[in-house]
Amino acid sequence: MTLASLQELRRIAEAVGHMRERVVQDVSIRSDCRQLRITLEDGQTLLVSVLLDEAGKPRLDADLVRSAEESQPGQLEVRFDGDE
Repeated sequence: MTLASLQELRRIAEAVGHMRERVVQDVSIRSDCRQLRITLEDGQTLLVSVLLDEAGKPRLDADLVRSAEESQPGQLEVRFDGDE
């Protein structure tokens, strides 16, 4: 395991750790099984994705997306409509 992959794993663990004691409202997975979306009751969304690196090897990625109400003033927010 490289230092970069260890840092990615820690970041993913931190994102998943934010779900403790939270209520899950919805869970969906893309039809190609490359992304899991977990929507929490407070509006936050945890996205767990499989991405390909430059060598074509899969790697796991996770992002905790806050709801619009929690965004910082002046922060750009982009919404995507439709299924991915």
